[in-house]
Amino acid sequence: MTMLAAVEVDEPGEGAPSASPRSPRRIRALTGDDWLSLVGALVSSLAVVTIVYLHVLDGSGVLGFAVCWYLAFLLIYASLVALSNPRPIVVERLVTATLYLAAAVVVFALASTVIYTFSQGWRAMVHVNFYTHDMSGVSSNAPLNQGGILHAIVGSIIEVSLAVAVSVPLGIGTAVYMTEVGGHGSQLVRTVVEAMTALPEILAGLFVYVVLIVGFGLSKSGLAASVAMAVTMVPIIARAGEVALRVVPSGLREASSALGANHWKTTSKVVLPSARSGLATGTILAVARGIGETAIVLICSAASSFLTFDPTLPMNSLPLFIYTAYTTHEPTAIERAFGAASVLLIMVLMLFVVIRLVVRQKGVQR
Repeated sequence: MTMLAAVEVDEPGEGAPSASPRSPRRIRALTGDDWLSLVGALVSSLAVVTIVYLHVLDGSGVLGFAVCWYLAFLLIYASLVALSNPRPIVVERLVTATLYLAAAVVVFALASTVIYTFSQGWRAMVHVNFYTHDMSGVSSNAPLNQGGILHAIVGSIIEVSLAVAVSVPLGIGTAVYMTEVGGHGSQLVRTVVEAMTALPEILAGLFVYVVLIVGFGLSKSGLAASVAMAVTMVPIIARAGEVALRVVPSGLREASSALGANHWKTTSKVVLPSARSGLATGTILAVARGIGETAIVLICSAASSFLTFDPTLPMNSLPLFIYTAYTTHEPTAIERAFGAASVLLIMVLMLFVVIRLVVRQKGVQR
């Protein structure tokens, strides 16, 4: 009877939940208490810093206030989380808060720049002549319904197209040599590429100016600016291409060789298509850097105000137009400069979207 009673006591009652093993709590899962701790830390740290920084210490400045608020938030938030959680979770919460703050700062900086640029340039962008006319015969302080940036848009497209036609084959060929060919010279080439990646744009412009304009007598033109752009774009494409090619699994190369393909066929038919996305990213980065160059076109080209399609003649570009318009300090010219900067941002965004769509469509077809 005693044994039966013990068995009956140990059995769960009718309707009682069945016993289940305790599962470990997910560190990234935030409960209601976690959200309350986060909000409470934000509000309390803001109140403490407002009283101490502004009234007790009589401090001033947005940056100093933000730094003190962040430090106070970390201290209070760590104290609140530590009341009911072990040390690893406290560290994870603090690291997560820091990473989210860094991402928010980057997004805020980018968004504020884009919004401010468009807010200052929309008055010029609403005029149709801004896209269909050049500035020949138009003064810098002329009304916005006169003149435009057509010559700068065409100049930027021509200069960047010539630079891409030169830099993309050289950059990808350099990346293929460093990763697929190798040899005694690959390390030297890699060192030169890494050094040229940090090359200031103005040095590339001065180099082309001394060699082509002073040495060979070539006049300032869009062609000289394109050559200088290509000098700065080649190392970016080569460095990004090397990283993209190294990510390709070696098993693909071995499988291609096992099927009888030679080294060139394996590289052109297997390795390069597999690294298409990374190569496209490197090209986008290089073009974005080249299309926004100001020092290069300022040294190697001339700020012409007329439309031309001949790259051997002085040719304006959007960065050079923005620079020359802003230096006039005329309110109308400054509005044109911000309008041109907005158009430049749109062109870079369209380029990024088009290249991504082309790469994705080719990847799906394959």
